[in-house]
Amino acid sequence: MVVKFSVTAILVCLALPATAQGIIPYQDAESVARGAVLYQDNCAACHGEALEGQENWQQRDEDGFLPAPPHDETGHTWHHGDGLLFDITKRGTAAVVGDGYQSNMPGFAEVLSDQEILDTLAFIKSTWSNRMIEIQNSRN
Repeated sequence: MVVKFSVTAILVCLALPATAQGIIPYQDAESVARGAVLYQDNCAACHGEALEGQENWQQRDEDGFLPAPPHDETGHTWHHGDGLLFDITKRGTAAVVGDGYQSNMPGFAEVLSDQEILDTLAFIKSTWSNRMIEIQNSRN
């Protein structure tokens, strides 16, 4: 599968202050606290209140869609760099992957501001182990 980087993701990476850890402010307690609320309001219904994802998330359902993956260590969120996670959250998986790929993951550009997306991702990333964060940061 080829993952295409969008102009949005590139502009975000250029416009936001980057650090060695990337653009997600997972070490900022205020951002993480805001993100925890945003996650519960916008993500938990599909990805689980405890980031556990939906059952059988690696197997397509009867409609051919993959269920929502976990955002904890059992999933693959931490396998992707900050820019890609931001882009998927903002535009939706289908828009990012392209080539007719279909997904139940919508884009949140009309629901969340860029900062709210980053705060939500900060909450998610703040729950990962140091080893997971180290691996994920190496992708930035």
